[in-house]
Amino acid sequence: MDRAEIRQVTDSRVLAALAHPLRRRLMDALKVDGPSTVSALAARTGQAVANISHHLKVLAASELVEEAPELARDRRERWWRPVSAGVRWSQADFADDPAAMAVFNASLSLNLDRHASLVRAWWAATETGAGGWTEGPFSADKWLHLTPAELTQLSGELIGVLDRWANREVPDDGEHREPVFVFAHGVPAQP
Repeated sequence: MDRAEIRQVTDSRVLAALAHPLRRRLMDALKVDGPSTVSALAARTGQAVANISHHLKVLAASELVEEAPELARDRRERWWRPVSAGVRWSQADFADDPAAMAVFNASLSLNLDRHASLVRAWWAATETGAGGWTEGPFSADKWLHLTPAELTQLSGELIGVLDRWANREVPDDGEHREPVFVFAHGVPAQP
């Protein structure tokens, strides 16, 4: 698989591998910081090297990460990288199997918890100072009246905007850029 592609997950075993908070953090760290060693990931996450190694093996068995041997300085050093630029999954791919739907629901719940925790952590940290980030961070919500097809269209448009920003060539203008987490959800709901 080309690392620039977004992988469509249709296997509940792969989704189950993602449905673990530490494995999700490892995937995020590899996406944001690029390839890394087990010891660097352990330091970044505050986990034991053996624990990180175990979770990377689970991710590798699901073809979510792979070794990057060309980065190693010797045979003992093991580097890891994501196999693709990201993953996505759809309820439709799991709806026919109750066990797969249970995995889907657990993964969805973990994903929402992760999203909310990143946003909460930012706002909690800003109590001690925004450090120049007074204008950029945002929260937006709207109530729309849509058909399922219109929601699908809106989803495609929003993902397109995020993809353009994610895949742009970063200007070499001397400006310092931080990783910024952006997410959006659109679901039928009642006020």
